[in-house]
Amino acid sequence: MGKVAVGATVVCAAALCAAAALVVKHRMKSLGRWARALAILKEMEEKCGAPTGKLKQIADAMTVEMHAGLASEGGSKLKMIISYVDNLPTGDEKGLFYALDLGGTNFRVLRVLLGGKEGGVVKQEFEEVSIPPHLMTGSSHELFDYIAAALAKFVSTESEGLHVSPDRQRELGFTFSFPVRQTSISSGNLIKWTKGFSIEDTVGEDVVGELTKAMERIGLDMRVAALVNDTIGTLAGGRYYDQDVIAAVILGTGTNAAYVERAHAIPKWQGLLPQSGEMVINMEWGNFRSSHLPITEFDQALDVESLNPGEQIFEKLISGMYLGEVVRRVLCRMAEEAAFFGDTVPPKLKIPFILRTPDMSAMHHDTSPDLRVVGKKLKDILEISSTSLKMRKVIVELCDIVATRGARLSAAGIVGILKKLGRDTVKDGEKHKSVIALDGGLFEHYTKFRTCMESTLKELLGEDVSETVIIEHSNDGSGIGAALLAASHSQYLGVEES
Repeated sequence: MGKVAVGATVVCAAALCAAAALVVKHRMKSLGRWARALAILKEMEEKCGAPTGKLKQIADAMTVEMHAGLASEGGSKLKMIISYVDNLPTGDEKGLFYALDLGGTNFRVLRVLLGGKEGGVVKQEFEEVSIPPHLMTGSSHELFDYIAAALAKFVSTESEGLHVSPDRQRELGFTFSFPVRQTSISSGNLIKWTKGFSIEDTVGEDVVGELTKAMERIGLDMRVAALVNDTIGTLAGGRYYDQDVIAAVILGTGTNAAYVERAHAIPKWQGLLPQSGEMVINMEWGNFRSSHLPITEFDQALDVESLNPGEQIFEKLISGMYLGEVVRRVLCRMAEEAAFFGDTVPPKLKIPFILRTPDMSAMHHDTSPDLRVVGKKLKDILEISSTSLKMRKVIVELCDIVATRGARLSAAGIVGILKKLGRDTVKDGEKHKSVIALDGGLFEHYTKFRTCMESTLKELLGEDVSETVIIEHSNDGSGIGAALLAASHSQYLGVEES
């Protein structure tokens, strides 16, 4: 009996030892996984690093590319498109002007009553119209007829005091946010459709001509005075309220910048120099690239799998379309290599673009003690139900790394523009203001992105210069800005209202 008892004790002890060994092994494995996840995070942080010295190199590279793009067509990754906008609004504009803003699956029609220096924007009205999906892939004729009909309907609702003089044509600013080869202030040929549009017979055609013909077909007497994109509209809207505005930057789903250049500093400009001596340049800065940009393997994979590989590299690092996707790719790597979310990779985590930047922003701004917003987003979007606080903290840190890189690179881009204009230094006794008009959902709603961008600007410019550089939110440039450009390029400029 004693032998049996001893034997049982030995067996129990062996079992306990085996169980303990399993627990230790599991814990070691768990610690190993955690260490691997932290190593992926640390490596990401190092690769995304954008110290002051590197940012100054990027700003210098931006300035060099700007010079090259102005010197000749195709001379740079920056297109530096001549916009033909040589008269920005001054605030003196008077009268009723229309705008049409076409940039996606909806378009807006607006009218703005301007009252000159004293009155400013007296009244504005707008209507949003959705485009039926079949028109996005139909014929040019059908699309522009639909738009012209909506415009005519909107014109028919003009109320008391919102009419143009009987002897005058209505004038319209047309914001067209698709790639166009501009040929004058009021003409430009479509290079290609994007954003789900695919209408073959519009490609290569003058989009103003297409709209004008559609308006003529229904008897709407309206002249397109300016064809612009949303960035130039933002610049115009900013300048209307503040004459010190020198550039505009859009930081939204996509990104772009436009600025006011001295006409004699554009070697590729062939025509007569404009009377104002100025010309607005549409940089298309999303296409900027430089060997100094902090690009990770996650960015490279995103680019290769994108619809436009090798293009829009700067945009893929800083804009709202891509920030959340970079975070998703890193989390996916953590799930695969470090079992960050358990033994299996959550299926939803494998879906490209499932994690949108607004969701990333919500997680990044979570201040609750248990980071419950992070937990809720993971559960609702990725169907990951159980996450520990330390896991959530890692995710917030990852959001911070990706957003900080984007914000700091955006600031470097702005410094590049200031350098090109000689406004990155303060000369003795001179303190001219340089105002940058900013718009876009990323800038407006992602607070940590915005504050980081603004503080990086101060860091790069130094105290004296940063006092002269002001970032101003210029809301709805693509709408009201286009109407203001119709006013500043009106055929009736200098003619008194009768």
